[in-house]
Amino acid sequence: MSTTETFHFQAEIAQLMSLIVNAVYQNKEIFLRELISNASDALDKIRYQSLTDPSVLDSGKDLRITIVPDSTGKILCIRDTGIGMTKADLINNLGTIAKSGTKAFMERMQETKDASMIVQFGVGFYSAYLVADEVEVISKHNDDEQYIWRSSAGQDFTVTRDTDNEPLGRGTEIRLHLKEDMSEYLEERRIKDTVKKHSEFISYPIHLIVQKEVEKEVPVEESEEAADDEEKDENKAKIEEVEDEEEDGEKKAKTKKVKEMETVDEELNQTKPIWTRNPDSIQKEEYDAFYKSLTNDWEDPLAVKHFSVEGQLEFRSILFTPHRAPFDLFEGKKKRNNIKLYVRRVFIMDNCEDIIPEWLNFVKGIVDSEDLPLNLSREVLQQNKILKVIRKNIIKKCVEMFTEIAEDKDNFNKFYEAFSKNIKLGVHEDSQNRAKLAEFLRYNSTKSVDELTSLKDYVTRMSEKQKYIYYITGESRQAVESSPFLETLKRKGFEVLFLVDPIDEYAVQQLKEYEGKELKSVTKEGLDLEDDEDEKKKFDEQKKELEPLCATIKEVLGEKVEKVIVTDLISESPCVILTGEFGWSANMERIMRAQALRDSGGMTSYMASKRTFGLQPNHPIIRELNDKVAADKNDKTVRDLVNLLYESALLSSGFTLDDPSMFANRIYRM
Repeated sequence: MSTTETFHFQAEIAQLMSLIVNAVYQNKEIFLRELISNASDALDKIRYQSLTDPSVLDSGKDLRITIVPDSTGKILCIRDTGIGMTKADLINNLGTIAKSGTKAFMERMQETKDASMIVQFGVGFYSAYLVADEVEVISKHNDDEQYIWRSSAGQDFTVTRDTDNEPLGRGTEIRLHLKEDMSEYLEERRIKDTVKKHSEFISYPIHLIVQKEVEKEVPVEESEEAADDEEKDENKAKIEEVEDEEEDGEKKAKTKKVKEMETVDEELNQTKPIWTRNPDSIQKEEYDAFYKSLTNDWEDPLAVKHFSVEGQLEFRSILFTPHRAPFDLFEGKKKRNNIKLYVRRVFIMDNCEDIIPEWLNFVKGIVDSEDLPLNLSREVLQQNKILKVIRKNIIKKCVEMFTEIAEDKDNFNKFYEAFSKNIKLGVHEDSQNRAKLAEFLRYNSTKSVDELTSLKDYVTRMSEKQKYIYYITGESRQAVESSPFLETLKRKGFEVLFLVDPIDEYAVQQLKEYEGKELKSVTKEGLDLEDDEDEKKKFDEQKKELEPLCATIKEVLGEKVEKVIVTDLISESPCVILTGEFGWSANMERIMRAQALRDSGGMTSYMASKRTFGLQPNHPIIRELNDKVAADKNDKTVRDLVNLLYESALLSSGFTLDDPSMFANRIYRM
């Protein structure tokens, strides 16, 4: 009979286990991830040893991890054929935490109540006590006998030479005596889901061995004996008699179906981590299959980028662009579940916001780092410099992937239709990559009505005397196509881009220029249309002539407009409302007013457009109005006509009326 030795836990471990046992934590399933990860490390160690000394594998060449649930005894076994532990290893590794800061760690755990914190300080083994009352560790190292370590999370643990259990050969078996309310971890489905989520890409095969009830058909003669046995032991099998059909006139031998218990051995991680392979050796079909298993998408991806980064840090990644955008792409409270973060093929998290910016939230894929610590928490992630480098590389590779998509026009049209908002959000948010992202922008224009055009193509079509890239923002293409602001520009042959997506307003505020050409809104004052000297001279004369009219109109409209000017931006309409060069455009004002939680004072009133009333000097209505003002500027008809012109100009310029009923009454009076 082997003697049992009792040892006391280091004080911090006793406290730690007391904390785990007595507190209610979220996310208890991480215990399985930690134990499988430890098993994988043990297998790594024996494999490395075997490279220099192949004889270490004489005690067992099969490197694997096995999970065996025992529903009857409420025990979950996790077994590996790794390096194993000697008696000294069991005492030292499982009895002390060789790390400072344990006290601070336990304080954090008490604050957060998050079980995933347990792995931050390298104490993953103790996560077993999240689900188990008692833990047994049976281990056999090549250099020592087989020993068993036991503890019920009290102040001490025992180590005994193991003569009762079957010899392991080499490796470690952890037996978890589960708590009453943790029996879900004995269920086949729960184990499979947890392994798939956290440990699917571990380098070694993970086998699940379960007992299943299966039906077998046996001839009657044999099954009669089985029936006799059943009378003696009712628990062994339940038998149903089955009548077989007659075929081709010949009567088949009668058989009976017998239900028997059978041991099934299933490998859980058959999807191999293809990101560890050379991209040249991987077929498109393999990428498609991997994408579907990763995302549960039914379609193949539109594009894939497989790369590795080596140097100061090392990581591998596969990124996918889907074919279509999900309907809830910009849903605020939606959990982001697109880039899965692995550390040495162990799944860490799927909502790591620091690894990819929001504008790339449609890109799916994995990142597997060799340098990040396996014991990660959200706090560690936020301060980790490695993540910043990974993020920078992912953005760079995504831009490369989009450039490759752009080489095929049909594919790029699909991509742009699905993800144009994301590209524009990137232009707005990502100052470092703004110039590169501008290459992907596409718009309709006055010269490209039916087909989207790029800024690059626009620039190639610009005339020599055109200094700026002109654009107009509005609610819809139909609204901007008929806008009075385009009249003079069309006549002069200048192309104007149609920006009709609400996010365009934000993007264009950040994208000040493209290839040295400044972007100019045609709805704002101060627009230089490169007139020749004769035109300028004639325009200056008209401005002088209409000064009294401008003063009268300003007097009538009062605070509604900041100033009244003569403008050459229109050639067919009598008047327009221009906005200040640095304030909101009419369209931006409409967008801001539509915000459900907008601030109705403060910034809104400060940024709201300073309106300028622009008159077209050659229009008959303006000429008629000028004559009426010259005759009698206090005439009531003048006041009505000015208000009517102003309100009509508001509508045609993209604004909304403050008082529509007053406008209607004025029309009726006319």
